[in-house]
Amino acid sequence: MVGNHHLLFRLLFLFIMIMTLFMVLPFHVLAAASNTEDDNSASVPTARQDTVVHLYFADSDHLYLNAESRRFTSPGDPVRFGQAIVRALIDGPQQDLLQTLPKKSVLRSFFITGNHVAYVDLGEDIKESMPGGAKSEMLAVYSIVNSLILNIPEIDKVKILIGGRERATLDGHMDLRFPFKANMLLIR
Repeated sequence: MVGNHHLLFRLLFLFIMIMTLFMVLPFHVLAAASNTEDDNSASVPTARQDTVVHLYFADSDHLYLNAESRRFTSPGDPVRFGQAIVRALIDGPQQDLLQTLPKKSVLRSFFITGNHVAYVDLGEDIKESMPGGAKSEMLAVYSIVNSLILNIPEIDKVKILIGGRERATLDGHMDLRFPFKANMLLIR
């Protein structure tokens, strides 16, 4: 009987040691990995490379979105890359396509959450500058959404804010309360 208690005590002790190891080890591994990443990021600059980006603008009939290819120098950071894409959309097309966002539009803020949702916060002036109509509003929204999702792998959905707040619509037609996924049916 005493031998069984001694064996049971040893097994219990071994079990506790193994559990402690499994509970503590991941934290040390994670801390070491994050320290290594921090050390590497300080010594190696963020990769900047030329990349072809497809920006989506309205076609001549204002019915669909067409891609305009542009060469960008990717900053290596998806947030800065997203900001550059939205600003290029505001600046407008360089080819025979039509503007989808008013030139007076202002990008107030841009960020990407951990669940791959990009938040695009546009200034209040976009509401007054929109040309009007359901189709124009839909093309404006999906110009942003498709240009971001189809160029930046870290983005799966796009949420549009106006003046730092959630709004029901952009100009009375498109429901902005929920994030958008890319709409490939609008692309020609």
